[in-house]
Amino acid sequence: MPDEGADGVLFCLGGHGGGWSLYLRESVPTFCYTLFGIERTHVRADGPVPHGEHQVRVEFGYDGGGLGKGGEFTLYVDGSAVGSGRVDHTQGIGFGYESSTVGRDSLSPVTDDYSPGDTAFTGSLEWLEMEAGSDSHDHLIDPEDLLRVAMWKQ
Repeated sequence: MPDEGADGVLFCLGGHGGGWSLYLRESVPTFCYTLFGIERTHVRADGPVPHGEHQVRVEFGYDGGGLGKGGEFTLYVDGSAVGSGRVDHTQGIGFGYESSTVGRDSLSPVTDDYSPGDTAFTGSLEWLEMEAGSDSHDHLIDPEDLLRVAMWKQ
């Protein structure tokens, strides 16, 4: 984190029609989850990240029990929880045509907190890690849900 602070997207997946973004706004770590573009959940840290090297991360505790269930997001800075929020439903099938990006949100913005083309992270991003937890099997589409998706497509 530079002396003057930083703004911009660290990592995002999806876009305005559904997805999530981990970003800094006025040096404050923020996470936004948007459900089909109609419901947004923001989790904001209680203060800015100070100058120097820090770890910013978000964890998702899925409720489990099938496709599209809810869960709890927790935002961390250097291993300490700095904010949390809950969603009652998740977008179980995907986030449309938009992919993931590192250091910017390159297509439609996940959140209205930043505008298109103004998303590049102004600090230094040293590394990024994504990890599926031991309960990640709860996120997968089970055979019944897969059949429902196939029938819906027809």
